[in-house]
Amino acid sequence: MVTPPVACKVTCESGHVQVEDAAKALKAAQAGVTRAEERAKQLVQEARGRVSDARQRLAEAIVQEYLNGARVGELAARSGYTRETVRRILRAAGIEPG
Repeated sequence: MVTPPVACKVTCESGHVQVEDAAKALKAAQAGVTRAEERAKQLVQEARGRVSDARQRLAEAIVQEYLNGARVGELAARSGYTRETVRRILRAAGIEPG
């Protein structure tokens, strides 16, 4: 036995749900889910782009501060990266950390 929904806005005068109207409501709801999923995917892609940009800016700042005399350990502590990650960033910029 199928349990009727608790609340239904699509009813006929007799109070019974019209199948056609209920089917349309279901299709509209399903389309809403699809649109929401597409929007969520877009938002995640945009957020990932911002993360990539921020990571690049941090790497550039690490390189610049190292060139200005900051030490690897200090840069690691300030950036939240490990010392080895800071060294990798420096090597990628053509700098062999001392």
